[in-house]
Amino acid sequence: MTNRLAEAKSLYLRKHAENPIDWWSWCDEALATARAQNKPIFLSIGYSSCHWCTVMEGEAFSDTAIAQYMNANYLPIKVDREERPDLDSIYMQALQMMSGQGGWPLNIFLSPEDLVPFYAGTYFPVDPRYGRPGFLQVLQSLRRYYDTEKEDLQQRKALIIESLLTSAVLQSGTTTELEDRELLRQGWETSTGVITTRQSGNSFPMIPYTELALRGTRFNFESQYDSNQVSTQRGLNLALGGIYDHVGGGFHRYTVDPTWTVPHFEKMLYDNGQIMEYLASLWSAGIQEPAFERAVAGTGQWLKREMTAPEGYFYAAQDADSFTQATAVEPEEGAFYVWSYSELQQLLTPEELRELQQQFTVTPNGNFEGRNVLQRSNLGQLSATLETALNKLFTARYGVSLESLETFLPAHNNQEAKTANWPGRIPSVTDTKMIVAWNSLMISGLAKAAGVFQQPLYLELAAKAVNFIWENQFVDGRFHRLNYQGEPTVLAQSEDYAFFIKALLDLQASNPEHKQWLENAIAIQDEFNEFLWSRELGGYNNTSSDSSQDLIVRERSYVDNATPSANGIAIANLVRLALLTDNLDYLDLAEHGLKAFRSVMHDAPQACPSLFTALDWYRNSTLIRSTTEQISTLIPKFLPAAVFAVVSDIPEGSVGLVCQGLKCLAPAESVEHLLQQVQQSQVRA
Repeated sequence: MTNRLAEAKSLYLRKHAENPIDWWSWCDEALATARAQNKPIFLSIGYSSCHWCTVMEGEAFSDTAIAQYMNANYLPIKVDREERPDLDSIYMQALQMMSGQGGWPLNIFLSPEDLVPFYAGTYFPVDPRYGRPGFLQVLQSLRRYYDTEKEDLQQRKALIIESLLTSAVLQSGTTTELEDRELLRQGWETSTGVITTRQSGNSFPMIPYTELALRGTRFNFESQYDSNQVSTQRGLNLALGGIYDHVGGGFHRYTVDPTWTVPHFEKMLYDNGQIMEYLASLWSAGIQEPAFERAVAGTGQWLKREMTAPEGYFYAAQDADSFTQATAVEPEEGAFYVWSYSELQQLLTPEELRELQQQFTVTPNGNFEGRNVLQRSNLGQLSATLETALNKLFTARYGVSLESLETFLPAHNNQEAKTANWPGRIPSVTDTKMIVAWNSLMISGLAKAAGVFQQPLYLELAAKAVNFIWENQFVDGRFHRLNYQGEPTVLAQSEDYAFFIKALLDLQASNPEHKQWLENAIAIQDEFNEFLWSRELGGYNNTSSDSSQDLIVRERSYVDNATPSANGIAIANLVRLALLTDNLDYLDLAEHGLKAFRSVMHDAPQACPSLFTALDWYRNSTLIRSTTEQISTLIPKFLPAAVFAVVSDIPEGSVGLVCQGLKCLAPAESVEHLLQQVQQSQVRA
């Protein structure tokens, strides 16, 4: 017996289709029904590759007693956060206000008349354990509270909505150039401190922070931190650590330890795009560790093989869990990726195993539940013996050799994973929806890697994804966020606009002669400005003016999480567009946007590294006008605040022209002179 979610397009929602809970999707009918029946709303938000979301689906949401009580006393609604990041952002902020922490699954209780939350949590077990109450107990207590404590309920909600509204409206401000330099230094130092090695807890890529730390290596800031060392170390953690899949390529979400050893095994497109861009930037900055190039190449192969649809777009994610055999009831975390010592003995020669143990964390006892996650111990190029060994492990996992496997068709759901005839291990389920924002982050990573490593495959993959988005994501003249098997849906949100514009500009930077990408960026920016720019406050709202009716507040994203903030990326885009088009309206919007978020940059620099990256663009932006031949030599270099324009009318006797904001320097008479001007221009503020 299935519920309403059986017809949902979202893989995450369909995973709950056989729950005994009478789930609704978020829609006007559900909200109206809750109001008519005076039932508090139980809103549960998660995503398809979320491990603890999967656990709760199999436990509490499948429990008959819980379902009976839930259906009688609540209006249960399921939301895929990847479909509705605007809803997720608001209610995640409420959870953090109430509990001091966040995470998924996000389970929150709302009053039906105004959708204001009054209680929230994450994972709830069926029975009391892990220091958490049993879920049925929680449901019963909160229903009694809702029915009998009306005055306290109203006071509690008033505090929450006041806090949400306050965080949505920031005090704007202005600063001088000298104050901006100090503000930029403080932001850089804060971000560098955030990613400095920690002694406990999980390890996340945190690319918006590492990106700012690396950008700061251009400046002669006095600090307790060595930004070169910190930036390099983060790259090594990523490229050598167990967070990277050394056999099949691609990066996992994070590691559950501070040593970057044991990952939480899901692979998210947005992480891989950002990491690819960051490692390419490290290489361009002269930090040319062979492991960086290998990780970028392996990620590109994984993307092409497992994450690219025939139509050219990229899939969203791969689950952490997979089945060890077709008869298994539940999937196991990491089963597709880890190795028992006995397996390694069977698959490898004694020499290969010996060298694998010398270069990777491989022991008879393993480092993850008796099995081994591969983590490199040393820098440098892997030997031919090791590459052969890793290729044997690839063949054992996939059932086909690396050289022979061009496309690995995804498992769309657990049933398909268990019943398909896989030649190797049973793979994790792949969420095959197309998300514009996440595709855009990968396009940017590919564009950067193409320019730095001069690899045509990266540019080819990026261009195909851009073409799919441009040709398929407009409905009635409006840009849309998602695509399910050829069907676009959900109006684009601020991150979709901002990240896609950046992707187009990054592609244009890797091939400045291709004017179409710039023209497309301008067209998308016009729509972005029309529907999401906040005329009252400055900056961009998360949702358009005609699709915000079901939101209790209208937010402007400025906090960086696993992905950069939309406004940080958007403001940097505006500066780049101003340089490339000579349209100073873009620069005016960038200035207004930075003023809008000045207070949070000053008071909470740890929250918003992407806004400091935007400030760097605003204060140090540099336009390089030169010939195709000359610009092609500059593209692989680390020039983080520069854009390129191919021109044929450079002054006679010069190699190019460097422009700083609204003024140009004297024509550069040699390549050395040009580089000197560019480097000085990028630290002038």
